[in-house]
Amino acid sequence: MNKKSRIIMVIVIVILAIVAGLTLYFTLRNGGAHQVDFDRFVEYVENNKYEEGDAIEGTDTFQAKYKLDNSDEYAVAEGMRFNKDHKLQALKLDKDGNPVKDKDGNEVWENATIITGINFSEYKMYGKVDKNGKSVAEYYAIGPSFYSSPVEDSVLFKWMDLGVTISYHDPNAGSIWSSILPIAGIVLVCVVFWLIMRSTMGGGGKAMSFAKTKARVSTNIKVRFTDVAGAEEEKVELAEVVEFLKQPKKFSDLGARIPKGVLLVGPPGTGKTLFAKAVAGEAGVPFFSVSGSDFVEMYVGVGASRVRDLFDVAKKNQPCIIFIDEIDAVGRHRGAGLGGGNDEREQTLNQILVQMDGFESNEGVIIMAATNRADILDPALMRPGRFDRQIYVNLPDVKGREQILKVHARNKPMAQDVNFKTLARITAGFSGADLANLLNEAAILAARANKPLIGNTELYEGVNKVIMGPQKKSRVVTESDKRITAYHEAGHAILAKLCEHCDPVQEVSIIPRGNAAGYTMTRPENDDAHMSRNKITDFICMALGGRVAEELVIKDITTGASNDLERVTEMAKRMVTEWGMSDKLGLVTYGSNSQTVFLGKDMETHNAYSDETAKAIDEEMHAIIEGAHSRAVKLLTENRSVLDNMARVLIEKETIYTEEVDLLMEGKSHTDVLAYMEEHEKLNSDNPFKKYEDREVKEDKEQE
Repeated sequence: MNKKSRIIMVIVIVILAIVAGLTLYFTLRNGGAHQVDFDRFVEYVENNKYEEGDAIEGTDTFQAKYKLDNSDEYAVAEGMRFNKDHKLQALKLDKDGNPVKDKDGNEVWENATIITGINFSEYKMYGKVDKNGKSVAEYYAIGPSFYSSPVEDSVLFKWMDLGVTISYHDPNAGSIWSSILPIAGIVLVCVVFWLIMRSTMGGGGKAMSFAKTKARVSTNIKVRFTDVAGAEEEKVELAEVVEFLKQPKKFSDLGARIPKGVLLVGPPGTGKTLFAKAVAGEAGVPFFSVSGSDFVEMYVGVGASRVRDLFDVAKKNQPCIIFIDEIDAVGRHRGAGLGGGNDEREQTLNQILVQMDGFESNEGVIIMAATNRADILDPALMRPGRFDRQIYVNLPDVKGREQILKVHARNKPMAQDVNFKTLARITAGFSGADLANLLNEAAILAARANKPLIGNTELYEGVNKVIMGPQKKSRVVTESDKRITAYHEAGHAILAKLCEHCDPVQEVSIIPRGNAAGYTMTRPENDDAHMSRNKITDFICMALGGRVAEELVIKDITTGASNDLERVTEMAKRMVTEWGMSDKLGLVTYGSNSQTVFLGKDMETHNAYSDETAKAIDEEMHAIIEGAHSRAVKLLTENRSVLDNMARVLIEKETIYTEEVDLLMEGKSHTDVLAYMEEHEKLNSDNPFKKYEDREVKEDKEQE
């Protein structure tokens, strides 16, 4: 049952429920009549016997008289009268039968109720009262049954003589429910049957639409190139695509052929999808967006059918853009893994290849795709004529990061002292998505603290949160674990300062973040794309600083260095097998030890080198790591006093920054550093970026 059928069914059920509820309500209310006891009901009926008599002396009212039984004489009724409007009134009595008087001592009279018609329904009798010229059921009482033949002296004849209209309800007619329920049941059955038939008939439509495209069409894209920052060269490349979509005749007249396909390649979060939207927004054309996984189904042929349908719809809306996100899900190298040529994914890829190569130069349909795994795409997909232009969207540099921060800060109230240039410098390696997340986290922190503006404190915490995760200050840490973590992180920080090619230490903390019990944060001062051999060996030495500190001070080793050892092993392995940084093995790359089935061209994995070479690789990796370990032991042993002082400061303050690390490396005692922190704590808490801004000013003066 589809959504529309469910809505109709709910409406019908609600209507039936309302009708049943109203019927039940009025039934229980007895037509709106009020129940009175039988004696009171008889009194209301017999009020019909009173007639207007002579005027009462000294008043504007009249006597109420009634005819005596079996006589033509009249008697004056006590406690009854007619007012000046000739309406019957009764003297109001209290519960003891005494007249009720007002505050002036006068007797209180109230209009008498006169029942002019009676309807009998088994043991209920409904009395009707004249209101505004209409007979309305106002009262009912439960009394004896009047359905049997009445005798001559029956009260009914007396009431009829008084002019009361008598009527009866057929007791065999049944209740109103006996009429409503069958009709409601028939209506409900018909509605359900209609919905079932509609759903069944719709099944064929669903089966036919199963092979239709799942692409989402957007015709009014608001994104522009001004919303994409930090990638000026990429904008220039894509500007040609925009111009072709706006003025295709300009190119075709000169015999130029615009690229049929544009492949955006880059790490996650660099804005590939945003670029595709910006192209469609600038050109003002329909934008068909679909994921590579939307083509892949368990039934062979469905993906190919969806590809055909997608391109058919696109041709009807040209000029337009088809954007396939994560195209590696369907565009992987053919002949790899299981399935062979009958694999559904390969059938889908074949259809994409045919559709892309079948376009004429003036059709105005451009295919854009995004991936971060261009190395595994099929060569036929990458050849000229299909994706004949590849645009690499790299991580932004410092200027790009500053521009991206300004774009994402447009709709956020920022404090006046926020310096995006400084923020961009300390976020080296951040993608556009990371920077957007940073500002969002800062906005959340400001809202949590009930601040009207986003300040430097929130931005600094946002940077750390994106890199390491949220702080876990509430976690209970034992004194033993705190001491181990303090020495561990102090070891990292000291070696980072002593090793010439390590990145500067930004922050050292023993407050848990994410999965880490503590962290030493080093951030590069520039956007160097290359890593030298010296930088890598210094990194390995620094990464082993935590384990070495445990060996020297704790006289034992813990599991805290597990992540450090993973990174050290990975770097040493790549030095030997990929980067040719081993003197013993020379300038040879050995790649990966094995290839994955679904990505490679062979069904079975195989070694890329001999067992002797594998042994030599292991020996070289061991030599690199052991050499860095020995160097770390030597450096920390020589600086044991600095290690102890830094650990004591960390235990006391939990977090230290660049200035405190520099003071400790200069030989200052922990008391001197603690005094310095107390003095500058307020300044750092107001603007954590102050130290970086001062450093920038100093560097600018040195350059001048």
